[in-house]
Amino acid sequence: MLTITIEEIQRDPLKYLRQVEAGETLIVVRSDQPIAEVRLINATKELRPFALRAGEFTVPDDFNASLSEDILRAFEGK
Repeated sequence: MLTITIEEIQRDPLKYLRQVEAGETLIVVRSDQPIAEVRLINATKELRPFALRAGEFTVPDDFNASLSEDILRAFEGK
């Protein structure tokens, strides 16, 4: 893990991004206080496809309808 200041990263951002690409994690500090961590994104993790379960579930027409009193009492533990 490499600690750098904001000024250092502003002088040569490409240098530090290359280090991140190589697997280095950077801690950016301001007034000796860490403010950010810059690390490589896990590129091997496959993103979940959009609408993976499309068409397998339909929202009932009464989805937003008020619950009956007996169900409300059950939720309230009465």
